[in-house]
Amino acid sequence: MDIGIVGLIIILITIIVSYKGLKDDHFFTTYAFNTSHILVQKDYKGLVTSGFLHGSWKHLLFNMFSLYSFSSLEYAVGPVDFLLLYMTSLIGGNLLSLYMNRLNSQYTAVGASGAVCGIIFASVAYDPGIELGLIMVPGVSIPGWLFGLIYVVITIYGIGAKNDNVGHEAHLGGAITGELLLIGLYPEKMFNNTLPILLTLVPALIFLFLVHRRPAYVVTGSFVHRNFGETKDDLYNRQKRQRQAELDSILEKIHTSGFDSLTIKEKNRLDKLSR
Repeated sequence: MDIGIVGLIIILITIIVSYKGLKDDHFFTTYAFNTSHILVQKDYKGLVTSGFLHGSWKHLLFNMFSLYSFSSLEYAVGPVDFLLLYMTSLIGGNLLSLYMNRLNSQYTAVGASGAVCGIIFASVAYDPGIELGLIMVPGVSIPGWLFGLIYVVITIYGIGAKNDNVGHEAHLGGAITGELLLIGLYPEKMFNNTLPILLTLVPALIFLFLVHRRPAYVVTGSFVHRNFGETKDDLYNRQKRQRQAELDSILEKIHTSGFDSLTIKEKNRLDKLSR
């Protein structure tokens, strides 16, 4: 499979930056996605830079192989739109992750998965009939729209279950962003591929609506395990840990930059947390 120039540049930059991050802990921490850095310290660069870091070589190779596998989209939409889809999906995925983990000040994530999911779902929206091979079952492939539907269902379950270390929120956010942006750039695809697109898009949008209206279901991990999830004691202890982590973050800022460096919001929050 040939790869476009933008796809190749993205892969090369990601490999170089990820290598640097894997060798340099300070570099990794500085440019990773962290809710405290973004929400408390107003350091927004992690929304972008985290997409070029990876936690392991396996993580890196899987994401870059996935991007390579769908890099043919660049020939269909052109290098400018391909880059726009990639970067917008990266940011969109991280914004959803930020929203859904906003109460966890210690949440940290890295990886290009959100951006790659955006490219995958943009490819599915552009050509729902694209055949996707199954790595676990060589020689067997499924249509892109079916893959998209299965992926959305699994991701929604993963977000609610909270039983692994996978950033499902970023995956879903990136996928939705990529698909919506592709439709915005090429509205005729919505008319030509209405049913397949709706099958992948509507379940995800319904889930986001529920997240907005009933955020406690996701934030407390009870979206899936409503009846046998967290007890009241578990919830109290988790919230206590989160408050302590937030207090530690503010105190660290005071230690580093002085009390006057705090915003009015941070000073008010410090007063509440210190009581």
